[in-house]
Amino acid sequence: MFYTVGEIARKLNIPPSTLRYYDKEGLLPFVERSSGGIRMFSDKDFESLSVIECLKKAGMSIKDIRLFMEWCAEGDSTIPKRLSMFRRQREQVLSQITQLKETLEILDYKEWYYETAAQAGTCAIHETLDPKEIPDRFRSIQQKLKNTQENP
Repeated sequence: MFYTVGEIARKLNIPPSTLRYYDKEGLLPFVERSSGGIRMFSDKDFESLSVIECLKKAGMSIKDIRLFMEWCAEGDSTIPKRLSMFRRQREQVLSQITQLKETLEILDYKEWYYETAAQAGTCAIHETLDPKEIPDRFRSIQQKLKNTQENP
């Protein structure tokens, strides 16, 4: 079965313009065209497009995705290169996850901070709180933020 740009875009939950851009950038050498020049995507293409979207979401550049697609077209001799690429990208994503978790912890702390301030009617409440009144999970974050302010 074949799909048009609009149909495959809906399946991938991306705008059709993204697929046209990918094609223009050389990421879709596998896509067939009708006699009228219309891009026609197969079920097999859906898997490749899903991987492209994954790599894009993982922060890989279009240039590197193009290289990956070229390696795929070259065949099995490039398996080690592709494996290495995925391992590097995975490490980068794990690093991003760690950074995002730290960011979320600070956001959670600041949410608690302002909820407490809103209940008291002032941010000054935090200057008078006993350390025991600060939830355990926020103590280290508060200290880290204070140390950052004291040692810019």
